Amino acid sequence: MLDVRPGPWLRLIAVGAAAAAALAVVSGAMSLHTAHRALAALAVPPLAALVAAAWVAHRRLLAPSVAALGLFLAAALAVGRPLHIGFAALALAAALVATAETLRGEPVAAAPWRDYLTLTKPRIMSLLLLTGACGMIVGAEGFPSAWLFVVTMAGLALACGGASALNHVLDRDIDRHMRRTDRRPVAADRVAPTRALEFGLALSALSFVLLASLVNVLTALLALTGNLFYVFVYTRWLKRSTPQNIVIGGAAGAIPPLVGWAAATGNVTVPALLLFAIVFFWTPPHFWALALLIRRDYEAAGVPMLPVVRGERETTKQIVLYSGVLVAVTASPFLWGTLGVPYLVAALVLGAVFFVLALGLRRKPTPRRAALLFHFSLLYLALLFAAMAVDAAL
Repeated sequence: MLDVRPGPWLRLIAVGAAAAAALAVVSGAMSLHTAHRALAALAVPPLAALVAAAWVAHRRLLAPSVAALGLFLAAALAVGRPLHIGFAALALAAALVATAETLRGEPVAAAPWRDYLTLTKPRIMSLLLLTGACGMIVGAEGFPSAWLFVVTMAGLALACGGASALNHVLDRDIDRHMRRTDRRPVAADRVAPTRALEFGLALSALSFVLLASLVNVLTALLALTGNLFYVFVYTRWLKRSTPQNIVIGGAAGAIPPLVGWAAATGNVTVPALLLFAIVFFWTPPHFWALALLIRRDYEAAGVPMLPVVRGERETTKQIVLYSGVLVAVTASPFLWGTLGVPYLVAALVLGAVFFVLALGLRRKPTPRRAALLFHFSLLYLALLFAAMAVDAAL
């Protein structure tokens, strides 16, 4: 592994880190105080991503990348301008060494672009972007500027895609045991784990830089929080350790409405948290319906999903309970005064259908009924958030 050359995504991270460090040094030397602080902050994400990739896959990059990040942080804490600029210059030198090191080693064959697209899980991303976009419209009480909307959605897409790529890397052992996932690019050995790792880190770092520089820091932090929660809390820990994995882990999928809201308003208030709660309580019945369909796959992979651990009867009971809570929670934006009657009517009609399908699955837990609830749940969330956007825009 030490002789393998890093791929283009890691080289991109390294170049971006060195460029950001150089701009920070120049802006500091020119006493451009506000610009200097902004540029310095934007150098940290690519440097951190470089350290992470070096630690996992390219140990020869570890010393210069850790030195670059450590010296950069030392510069931020240094007292006195000469010391501050000196540490920053040393950080730049270390970043340049790390960048040069990414050019060494034996090359690895590149994977088709379609496999890299698959790593981002486009179908899941489309629903996350929809909830983020509608959250942005609700927060803005109408359509935000086209520029702000496009930049926010691009940043959110990068965060979602980066988290999904890292999920492919961490779950490759599980994916190989499941018919639904055994043909994924990393599990099927079409994309090397190191390349998928570099790709995911590059997208995640670029997301933070884009959102922090062109939208606001809160939006960037929220997108990063969702990314890290999905990768480390859900994928790495909860998914493999508890049948409540999707209940707690569902918080990651509920972050996009907060991202959209923060982009439009610069804050996160109670109405934004209500949108978060809707997606949070929607996730368990949605995912458990799928888990009922592929329970044998989860058994083979050793994943403690609720149907595997507690059985079909308990799972359908929990689906009904969470569906009832979901319908009640969807009324909260109206009760709080954020949205009006058109949204409430849509929420109650859609919720009634959702609850009836959940009851039907409880009475007769067949694969057909589980599939019907699963597929309707996707349409349900899309239509519900579309109703929010329409109501807010009226």
